[in-house]
Amino acid sequence: MTLQEMINDSKSIVFFGGAGVSTESGIPDFRSVDGLYNQKYDYPPEEILSHTFFVQKTKEFYDFYRDKMICLDAKPNKAHLKLAELEKKGKLTAVVTQNIDGLHTQAGSKKVYELHGSVHRNYCTKCGKFFGIEAITDSVGVPKCECGGTIKPDVVLYEEGLDHDVINGAVKAIAECDMLIIAGTSMTVYPAAGLVRYFRGKYLVVINRDPTSVDGQCDLVLHDRVGEVLDKIKV
Repeated sequence: MTLQEMINDSKSIVFFGGAGVSTESGIPDFRSVDGLYNQKYDYPPEEILSHTFFVQKTKEFYDFYRDKMICLDAKPNKAHLKLAELEKKGKLTAVVTQNIDGLHTQAGSKKVYELHGSVHRNYCTKCGKFFGIEAITDSVGVPKCECGGTIKPDVVLYEEGLDHDVINGAVKAIAECDMLIIAGTSMTVYPAAGLVRYFRGKYLVVINRDPTSVDGQCDLVLHDRVGEVLDKIKV
């Protein structure tokens, strides 16, 4: 069966996406040849994006974070827009994403489980007040709340756990859908990659430029760009 036929035959589709969904919007993939992990800094990105580094070298964290993790010029691409259209038509029940760029919401998707948080949400570590992205982009050095507390991005850093409500919502959506599309992810980052084991539906599909660890379990594997593939789908 083709992807179009599987979508036509499905009543509840969940889309599980990774960095490869956003690369077509100009946001670098962490692990690709040109990605963040292959660029040179004083510290490796894994160290900078850790909870320990945030606590111990907060200013250096923000120097890197503002420079490399916030891409406000990025716009939703064909993949984001098609998924929003599929949801509007009642075909897509949820988007589960490892990305923190907020592009799914910007494209119009309503039910989005952001496993690793979002750069658009930030909060004071002292009083809990929430702030928009301007609290980070319009400040210099370490952003501070009126109460004196440090403002932290609502993103999951290394050494931090995922949000229980987000995980539970994603698990429920995957467990109840009849089609799961995995796209733009190598399926190597846990615990996110482990969510696939909850799928009990009819069609499991992978769209990714490179082979993934779940290709052998799939009903359809498409080694291509996510946006190019989804753009051809008729809703």
